[in-house]
Amino acid sequence: MDIRDTGRLARSLEALHSMTYFAPETEESLTAAGLEPGRMSYFAGRAAPMGAVGAGVVTATFFNFSPTLVARSIPAAWALASPEALVQARFAAVDAALRRMLGDTVVASPEVAEAAGLARRAAQACSVEGRPLAAGHLDVAWPDEPHLVLWHGMSVLREHRGDGHVAMLLGAGLSGLEALICHTASGRGFVPEFARRSRGWSTEQWDAAVAGLVERGVLGADGALTDAGAALRKDVEDDTTRLGAGPWLHLGDEGAARLGDLGGVLVRALLAAGCFPDGVFAGAR
Repeated sequence: MDIRDTGRLARSLEALHSMTYFAPETEESLTAAGLEPGRMSYFAGRAAPMGAVGAGVVTATFFNFSPTLVARSIPAAWALASPEALVQARFAAVDAALRRMLGDTVVASPEVAEAAGLARRAAQACSVEGRPLAAGHLDVAWPDEPHLVLWHGMSVLREHRGDGHVAMLLGAGLSGLEALICHTASGRGFVPEFARRSRGWSTEQWDAAVAGLVERGVLGADGALTDAGAALRKDVEDDTTRLGAGPWLHLGDEGAARLGDLGGVLVRALLAAGCFPDGVFAGAR
């Protein structure tokens, strides 16, 4: 398998993990465990595998969020619910969300079980050096149900790739906010206004960062990526793929392609079920 193919495969299956952040079951389950409604479920739920870490650790690992926004939820969340309880609440939320969107028959299918086995093999091949979110997720005990094994495996793979991506962004001299702006300027990922609001940045902070990127030649006066900015993004993405290729190469050509086929069917079903709201992502997903 060409290393570039591993990046395309990883991105194509990311919805198997990221649907969690938009499913109403997630906040319902985590607030039932003790958290306050709102963004606390996202920050504490995703960080819980690392333990009761402080706001600085969450800001560092999540990377493109305003520290002020993070500090509204962390560390207060840990006084309301333990990380261990939140990990289990998150599994319960995923179980409910997948059953709602895919149906019990699909959830219990041999295809999901096969995909789960492949995802677990890939996840267990992840190197955790310098990858705190992936390491935290790998420390979580594996669930028993295949559809939860699949979700957990894909979550490990997502955080493994994300940890490497942060390292490459730092190497490129981009802050979390600057990286977010460049991503939206590419026409992929979140639409700009949702990205700004959901990550907790003020209009003034966003505009100042845009001005800095224009001065550096990364963005043009129209806010679009320049040739140099597009080349910078391509280098970051290529290096991210290179750093994240290991677990996919571990599966071999046949195993990786099979996971792509099986997972692709599930991703299409999730998208058809409306796993992502309108007005959030640019372009089709």
